Amino acid sequence: LQKLTAQLIDCHVDVDSSDEEECIKTSQKRISCSMASLTNWYKSVTKETDCESPGKKRPSSSRHWQSPPVVVIFKDMESFMTKVLQDFIVISSQHIQKLPLVLIFGIATSPMIIHRLLPHSVSSLLCIELFQSLSCKDHLATVIDKLLLTTQFPFKLSEKVLQVLINIFLYHDFSVQNFIRGFQLSILEHFYSQPLSVLCCDLPEAKRRVDLLSHEQCENIRSLPSFRRYVESQEYKTQIALLTEESFLKEVMQSLLENLHVYHDNYFPVLRCLHAVTSSLPKFPLGKQIRELHCACLEKRVWETEEYESLLILFIRMLAKDELVAILQKCVEIIMSSSGKQLGNTAEKLEEFLAQFQNPEGEHVQEASISSPKEIQKTDLYHLQKTLLEMKESRRSKKLTKFEILRLEVTDFIDSLVRNYLAPAETQTLHEVMYFDTANTLCEHLNAAPRVALHTALNNPYCYLKVKKQKQNQGQGRRKWVIYCSWLCVTTKKLCCQRLLADIKQLNSEA
Repeated sequence: LQKLTAQLIDCHVDVDSSDEEECIKTSQKRISCSMASLTNWYKSVTKETDCESPGKKRPSSSRHWQSPPVVVIFKDMESFMTKVLQDFIVISSQHIQKLPLVLIFGIATSPMIIHRLLPHSVSSLLCIELFQSLSCKDHLATVIDKLLLTTQFPFKLSEKVLQVLINIFLYHDFSVQNFIRGFQLSILEHFYSQPLSVLCCDLPEAKRRVDLLSHEQCENIRSLPSFRRYVESQEYKTQIALLTEESFLKEVMQSLLENLHVYHDNYFPVLRCLHAVTSSLPKFPLGKQIRELHCACLEKRVWETEEYESLLILFIRMLAKDELVAILQKCVEIIMSSSGKQLGNTAEKLEEFLAQFQNPEGEHVQEASISSPKEIQKTDLYHLQKTLLEMKESRRSKKLTKFEILRLEVTDFIDSLVRNYLAPAETQTLHEVMYFDTANTLCEHLNAAPRVALHTALNNPYCYLKVKKQKQNQGQGRRKWVIYCSWLCVTTKKLCCQRLLADIKQLNSEA
């Protein structure tokens, strides 16, 4: 109650623990922390707001607006002392006429915890309404969609790094905030460890910076694995020019960076279109979430996987006309809202398919599947390819309906989009400029191994302290210095309990 009074009257909101104690101590000297003082403060505040707008009269029907409530948020209801919480609710209910309160309780476990913490005599004083925020997975999907699956930010994560962050989220903490911290750490590591990250920016700025590259930076470009593969694919004269002439290298660099940006402009719309297809099929062959599909496309050529083959089979067999039209309409919206330079004809082609599906002449055609709708069992790539060949042979001998022909054309068109625009990022030249792929470094910072870190701190404290070893002779001075650094390292890392510290202290004394 004292903290609440201090924050409301003196407006100390969202203060840290260290600053909070100081603010509360100073505010307690000036005010009396009681419900009476809160009531007087509320009256003064409501009078000031009424005096500021005397001409605006609220309708009599909205009484709750005449006395706006004070909203108090309890972030974690389970962490509060039960007796204190009960007393606060009882005291607040006695002053509800003079001080209207709205209490918002954050519950991490189950809504039934309210009845466990509060007896009926206390819970009956509350008018309880239950509302639920979005799940952590929904928030994670929003973060990935706004930060990674967009061309607005040139920085990207490789498949391994993204998988590390997602695994930490799913199997450790379910914390979106920690996922964002891991993403921020990836940005710092990329711009700190990659010399060519200076080109990880918008295309006009990147082209300008290419002209300012030094000789050492040009040599770094020539040493990139993706650029070396590009050089090997060129003619002999072009190879010599790329390796010897910096002016020619910079011209080619500008063209390659533009191709990399165009790759992203086309990649994300087609990725969303493929997700619209796979999310409408049973068992979700390539994953239910778009992040799973994104990782699959970054890892390898997705069209060479068994899951993609099963997706095509399901697409040919399972989808009816209404479902197919809904998918095509969604794909048209995605393509039209994108900035892909090579996807202009794609939207027109999809609209042509929609017009043919909605043609009244084809309404009488039965939407029969090519084969009986049996449940497709999981099999290997050989049997899937064999099934596709058998289906193609059956189509030759069997007269297809108009709907089946259109569905096959749509399948082939979507397959061509996937093969043309969803190649892995590692196949793109200069992808190292934008993609952070050092997953091991990220694991060292995020996936803590206490025993290994403690052993390293005691055995080689310079690894964490980032200082040079003392050049001292073998003797008591050097031993004291190593013990001092070890303890400093252990204290800083805070990776062990008091019992383990006592054992280590005993070992050091014996040594």
